[in-house]
Amino acid sequence: MTKKDEGKKLSDPAPSDYFNSVCSLNSDHHHHQPEQNEDGSRHQHRQYQSEGVPQRKGLRHLLFPLQQLALNSSLLTRVECKSSTNKNEGPGYLKRANTEKLQTIFQRYASVEAEGEKYMTPNDLIRKFLGLYAHENYNPKSVKLIAGIIDTSKDELISFPEFQAFEGLLCLPDALYQIAFQLFDTKGTGLVTFDEFQEVIKETVLHQRIPFDLDGGFVKLYFGRDKKRVVTYAEFSQFLHDFHEEYAVEAFRRYDKLGSGYISAMDFYQIMTQIKQHLLTKEVSENVIALAHTHRVSFPFFMAFNSLLNNMELVKKIYLNATQGSRSTEVTKEEFLHSAQMMSQITPLEVDILFQLCDLLHQTGRIQYSDLQAIAPEQYFKQITRRLTDLKAVDKPEDRGVFIQILESVYRFTLGSVAGAVGATAVYPIDLVKTRMQNQRTGSYIGELMYRSSADCFKKVIRHEGFSGLYRGLVPQLIGVAPEKAIKLTVNDLVRDKLMNPKNHTIPFWGEMLAGACAGGSQVVFTNPLEIVKIRLQVAGEIASTSKISAWSVVKELGFFGLYKGAKACFLRDIPFSAIYFPAYAHMKVKLQDSNGYNHPLSLLAAGAIAGIPAASMVTPADVIKTRLQVAARAGQTTYSGVMDAAKKIWAEEGGKAFWKGAGARVLRSSPQFGVTLVTYEILQRLFYVDFGGTRPTGSELNIPAGGIAPEQKSMNPDHIGGFEVALPILSGIESKFGLFLPQFINEPGKKA
Repeated sequence: MTKKDEGKKLSDPAPSDYFNSVCSLNSDHHHHQPEQNEDGSRHQHRQYQSEGVPQRKGLRHLLFPLQQLALNSSLLTRVECKSSTNKNEGPGYLKRANTEKLQTIFQRYASVEAEGEKYMTPNDLIRKFLGLYAHENYNPKSVKLIAGIIDTSKDELISFPEFQAFEGLLCLPDALYQIAFQLFDTKGTGLVTFDEFQEVIKETVLHQRIPFDLDGGFVKLYFGRDKKRVVTYAEFSQFLHDFHEEYAVEAFRRYDKLGSGYISAMDFYQIMTQIKQHLLTKEVSENVIALAHTHRVSFPFFMAFNSLLNNMELVKKIYLNATQGSRSTEVTKEEFLHSAQMMSQITPLEVDILFQLCDLLHQTGRIQYSDLQAIAPEQYFKQITRRLTDLKAVDKPEDRGVFIQILESVYRFTLGSVAGAVGATAVYPIDLVKTRMQNQRTGSYIGELMYRSSADCFKKVIRHEGFSGLYRGLVPQLIGVAPEKAIKLTVNDLVRDKLMNPKNHTIPFWGEMLAGACAGGSQVVFTNPLEIVKIRLQVAGEIASTSKISAWSVVKELGFFGLYKGAKACFLRDIPFSAIYFPAYAHMKVKLQDSNGYNHPLSLLAAGAIAGIPAASMVTPADVIKTRLQVAARAGQTTYSGVMDAAKKIWAEEGGKAFWKGAGARVLRSSPQFGVTLVTYEILQRLFYVDFGGTRPTGSELNIPAGGIAPEQKSMNPDHIGGFEVALPILSGIESKFGLFLPQFINEPGKKA
């Protein structure tokens, strides 16, 4: 049986056939024992075409022991379920790679051929495919140990079934622990012995610098007093977690040579950067020594600091409980302690350390959610939100110059143009009905009551003008709405950026309203000409006429200054609308975020639509006045000379209710239009991602926590598909989370404590 055949037996059968496969393989194992040579070694059953390649072991060694077989079969069954059902598709789960594509990639890197089958060597897999240890002076023992994770048969050759099984393993939620377990399972038995653990741990750089007492009581608790006990995967995962915690305590003891219960600030820094590196963000790492302001660190402080960083997700929940879900409210120590009373896992000392650390960041005496994000360990699995582009205009925010800021505005303007066009098209029929209802006058012209309601107007337009009548005037609307919405969105973002506190990325409520007002005022330059042409085209269909009215004929009739007729009313409508809308939208987004602070596109649509209700309805009187000023009065209809004149005459002739004509249609138009516009604008920013070093829309990035894996550890190799997309960050996570740094170079020196 070849390794390929064996792989098929593991991955092909349905779960119900698994034990039959095991029995069959076990039967082969007992009835086909290979003959032994005089020295006790077995005859090899395969001749290799490549010289210098390690010879394959006999059939007995080719077949996995029963326990490893069960483990791998369980793994493959679980992974197969992920690719064949929809239950586990979604955030946090990777989609399995296509078998044919994976086979092609495997063939490209495999350098050994035997009996018509291709195999990868450890160098092929680790150095060429994964791109690790790419330097010439690499440590071959480290490469062999890492390759042993994939080489479950432990013969220094990786078959395609093993390659594919590893890709599936990387898709599992507990991949980090699974791979760490297989690193120590050097014999491929599905269990870890003390000798195997010792063999690997002694090769790590950390052990060479700060040796761990392998004869101490902690190790004996897991492996037994005589160290003969074997450990299963579930037990080993707990052991590895506890071992790393115990390692830090052991290091504290080594540095505390006098047994005083204190270590120096520099010793504290050494332990945290060498053993607990995965807990340190850039901000925390820069302030570790400053945090030890007395130049000595006590053991309680040391334990509380580590516990705090380990429990940052709990700290975030305490904060959100104190702020009732708000991520921008500042919280005092007293407020935080009051909220923490319901969660006894966090101690007063941990709270003290938290506020000391935040004070080192911005000296306010309060904490915000952004502080917690800066402190929390970078333990994200991957960026789930899809990106069609992923460009970086600057390396860091400090590099933002005038040119980059201009490029950012152009970027926002372009996306805003597309978003505005999409939003306008989606609700244009409602806008047409709203305009005709607002232009319908009572009391001044006999016989002009054409529509009883918005629904009646909608029906009559379709009946008399056809479906295309609902889109009368759309073309000039799209020509104008693109720059109109673009400038509104761009100015709002620009002013918000200028008024935002650079330390905690917050903006006061008055700043939000001012940014919205500026956005509303800036758009009138485009809005007024657009509106007057659109409105005249929309009402043109009400009266039968032989001459066809076009946008160009309206422009010629009005002239340049005529296009700005009613501009005061336009300002009166657009400035308060935007001042209400944008702050309402920003706060609704926060309310609709999930527990990870992420806004699903549907929540963006809902936030935009809900924010549009008060904004659109409250400025309806200004919209009615603007419409009356911009529509050409027919014979016998009242004419208006300005905003105040229109307001007085409408009140006198039609009463106060006339100011709210078309309010329902306006809300039905503006609310979904801005909902569609804003969701399109933000989705476009997610899809066409460009990092200008400035601010991003809140809730635009979904990060799924997964045990200490940093998001920037991202593969750029197009051959890394499926689970291999996260192979590098997971292998990096094994190093940083568990301190299992293997030597990169031959004879790499280690510093002992």
